[in-house]
Amino acid sequence: MIFKRLLPLTAIALLGLAGCSKSSDESANTSKLEVRLMDAPGDFRSVVLDVIQVEVHLKDENDPDGWKKLNFTPRAINVLEYVNGNSALLVNDDFAPGDLKEIRLILGPNSYVIGRDGQQYDLKTPSGQTSGVKLKLEKATLKLRETYQLLLDFDVAKSIVERGNWKPGNDKKERYLLKPVIRVVAQDLRAGLHGTVNPAAAQPQILAIRTSGLLAPDTVSTAADASGEFRISGLAAGTYRVEFFPTTTATSGQPNYQNKVLTGVTIVSDQVKELGTTSLN
Repeated sequence: MIFKRLLPLTAIALLGLAGCSKSSDESANTSKLEVRLMDAPGDFRSVVLDVIQVEVHLKDENDPDGWKKLNFTPRAINVLEYVNGNSALLVNDDFAPGDLKEIRLILGPNSYVIGRDGQQYDLKTPSGQTSGVKLKLEKATLKLRETYQLLLDFDVAKSIVERGNWKPGNDKKERYLLKPVIRVVAQDLRAGLHGTVNPAAAQPQILAIRTSGLLAPDTVSTAADASGEFRISGLAAGTYRVEFFPTTTATSGQPNYQNKVLTGVTIVSDQVKELGTTSLN
């Protein structure tokens, strides 16, 4: 994944009253910064993140005065509501043109998951990350009178770690650690994949694995919805292998669901590749 959506983790942040009162002349001299959150799925019913602040860094990495708070309203965000190409708007604000060096998400103490067993488990954040989750941005430049989007892609499966020595009956607060793995997709990465699977009841997880291109190898995942449709956004141009892994079993008397791999899938910048219908029988 490219660290430059993501991960901004998910909610709606509206402009403040002061922002609404800006004159047209002032707006003409600014850029627009938009931060969105989306999710790669994991094996939970809910994953709720307590996001209390979003900041960007405008100066050299080691300059502590370079951080600027964005116009974000703290709230709890169930990131599993934002899969399959959907994203939550975190920030949409006027911003001075220039370079962005890093983005930082600051999480509160009230993040939790609801497991497949229906139980709620608190997410503990390692002490080293209490200052926030920092993500470096490469070539993130806001230009005059243009909108720049940062899409934070939060990977549930990699971000939530179960303690190896935890057993049923132990303190539920001690079961999971939150070690956020987020990729940040910059505005200029607008390519994607779209298609359907048949049968939809297979409920597959779908991986898009970049095997060649200008950027480093990368893997992005999503899940098909109840109708069998899937969409992966924010991909860089290149050649991909697309893998399908059914998460359910076929009912008695029906053909078994099969894993499927598509190779040599070419992604072109700013275009959505239509894969059509993929059979999983």
